[in-house]
Amino acid sequence: MLRRCARQYAFALCLFAIAASGSGSALPQEPPLPSPPAQDAGAGKADENDKPAGKPLEPTWYSVHGQATVVSQGNWPFRSPYVGPNSLLPNLNYRTTETTTLFLAGRVLPHSEIIFNPEVAGGAGLSGTTGMAGFPNGEATRVGLPSPTPYFARLFWKQTIGLGGEQEELKDEANQVPGMVDVDRIVIRLGKMAATDLFDDNAYSHDPRNQFLNWSLMFNGAWDYPANVRGYTYGGGIEWNRKNWTLRYGAFAEPAQANGAMIDPHISRALGHAAEFERRFTIGDRPGSTAFLAYLNSAHMGSYRQALAEMPVDPDITQTRAYRVKYGFGLSVEQELMDGIGAFARAGWNDGQTESWAFTEIDRTISCGLQFAGSRWRRPNDRLGLAVVFNGLSNAHRDYLAAGGIGFIVGDGRLRYGPEEIAEIYYNFALKPGMVIALDLQGVNNPGYNRDRGPAAIAAIRLHYEF
Repeated sequence: MLRRCARQYAFALCLFAIAASGSGSALPQEPPLPSPPAQDAGAGKADENDKPAGKPLEPTWYSVHGQATVVSQGNWPFRSPYVGPNSLLPNLNYRTTETTTLFLAGRVLPHSEIIFNPEVAGGAGLSGTTGMAGFPNGEATRVGLPSPTPYFARLFWKQTIGLGGEQEELKDEANQVPGMVDVDRIVIRLGKMAATDLFDDNAYSHDPRNQFLNWSLMFNGAWDYPANVRGYTYGGGIEWNRKNWTLRYGAFAEPAQANGAMIDPHISRALGHAAEFERRFTIGDRPGSTAFLAYLNSAHMGSYRQALAEMPVDPDITQTRAYRVKYGFGLSVEQELMDGIGAFARAGWNDGQTESWAFTEIDRTISCGLQFAGSRWRRPNDRLGLAVVFNGLSNAHRDYLAAGGIGFIVGDGRLRYGPEEIAEIYYNFALKPGMVIALDLQGVNNPGYNRDRGPAAIAAIRLHYEF
């Protein structure tokens, strides 16, 4: 145990030593508190650090960025009269995850780009990344390989079709080549990517490397978005961007097993669809946006009711798998309230009749939170975030777990149902440009939707470097 901890922290210290050896002026400044603008950049959002009009970006054909993140997280002992196969362990528990990503983008033809992201990930989540539907570490997956493992996260083609009229500047950032584009445009992406690259974005709650760590805060937990166990898949999307709104559609391959590594080759029967309409606006000169998401997944999923009918005690949903459909809806809102303060809220629902397949076991969710810029206490690059989330299950899903059924991430062997209630607070200390250390605390009532267990307290330290 001590040897593993020493290796993980040596890894983190090496990353930070490399970062510190560079010139501070060569590193990008951490951006101020993000807020939704009136105009789009990339996937429908601009950045408030964009250069003012009249000073166009230096022309270039490529973009190179990178990141490294280490999250060390642990939970204190909590009340637990019993433990099941997929329970959050009630003893003192500690785990660390590590990820390193290189973001490469190049313009190969006019308005045509190739994006490539090699990535290395290692470590493990608490209790084998099981026990909570709103899992507390967004950097953790259920791969089960603690040693750092390299793989290709993204490799996709991006084509931008300008429709004329007003233009805006895109800055040099991860997976984006800088340059001028028409505000009114169509963007097509095709290849390997994350469905969440295109949908369910939120300026204040989307990135576990810089913002909230909890799975059900970084994304809409009720969206069982198509992905393999690492969060990536194959597919494509198209979006039509206007000055004040964006319309998106995407189709992505589904995994062959629940939260599995392999993609189902039967694409005609195993495909996830998503459509989203985002409307940008201002309230009292403060920017905001609202996005409505609808999705429909077809995959080789089991049925909770069929499993209960065939096996009333200790049902096994994997024995009822067939190609079925799941559908759901989501809403995301973000709004700047005043200088240095932004708010967000999400709500989500799915039909909850078929097996949770790719993301996590949440059928209903609602969340809200605030983000504060440190400029209010003379630390302009620091961030403070506060949020709460309530996750729930459909009647069929809760009956399955109560009968002794096990999902891929939760399952105590029995259930006295209660909504999973989570509160999270984090503080980002900006050490130097591009380098941040964060403290994160989460309180969880009814972990795994079980009133017999908890409440649980979870703490984390997050080290993050980007260039």
